[in-house]
Amino acid sequence: MEKKFIGAGLVSGLVAGLFAFVFARIFIEPQVAKAIDYESGRSHAEEILAGEHGAHEHGEVFTRSVQENIGAGVGSIVFGLAMGAIFAVVFTVLWAYVGRRYPLVDPRLVAGLLAFGGFVAVYLVPFGKYPANPPAVGNDDTIGSRSGSYLTMTLVSLVVAIAAVVLAFWLLPRIGGLYALIVSTVGYLAVVGVAMAVLPSFDEVPTALRSPDGTIVFPGFPGDVVGTFRFYSIANQMILWAVLGLVFAVVLTRLSRRSTGAQGTRPDAAQVR
Repeated sequence: MEKKFIGAGLVSGLVAGLFAFVFARIFIEPQVAKAIDYESGRSHAEEILAGEHGAHEHGEVFTRSVQENIGAGVGSIVFGLAMGAIFAVVFTVLWAYVGRRYPLVDPRLVAGLLAFGGFVAVYLVPFGKYPANPPAVGNDDTIGSRSGSYLTMTLVSLVVAIAAVVLAFWLLPRIGGLYALIVSTVGYLAVVGVAMAVLPSFDEVPTALRSPDGTIVFPGFPGDVVGTFRFYSIANQMILWAVLGLVFAVVLTRLSRRSTGAQGTRPDAAQVR
């Protein structure tokens, strides 16, 4: 059954990656194009101010068409497959405990809660500290620091989320489900709140470019592009995790029916009801 869970996770991740790519291609790529146009225009203005117009012109290694179609498509699918595989492994471990201790719990509910928890811990909380930015937003000199800080925030959120789940299960028979949920949630929020306060912040949205006499020669980065890009980025991840959990639950149901039909008996705790 564990191998079937992994297969279910890969199928779910593949479908989720495809859905995420289609959404990103329709809604996010236009914002990326606007950001790239802004970046090109600003670079042109900076070169003119520095008297180096045309000094740094170079062709693209990959055209925008390749980047937004093949590159983004392959990236989304690979990411979906990776998340699907990890999702299946975590579900297998979680269900091994839940199915044994609480046999009446529907594994599809566990899959749904796991997908929601993954979205919150892996994406939404780190996003709260380091929101997604379109191209041209951010200083090239701080790429390493920003990437390291984001990875640290993600790892902290993920590890603390796992610890919160373990704590909730430990408290469940002692203080009841509601209080166990409250205590574990408050603990999670407290730890990630401290992490957000300790980790560095970055506010590097380009401001207006001015000439030596103070005249604005190129405007600052358009705020509506930043806001729209971030909104669609959240929506894109919501779609990925929702489709991942939904398809995984559907595959579990089909696996259960096949297993029940083959055995002619009621599936046990390791199978899906």
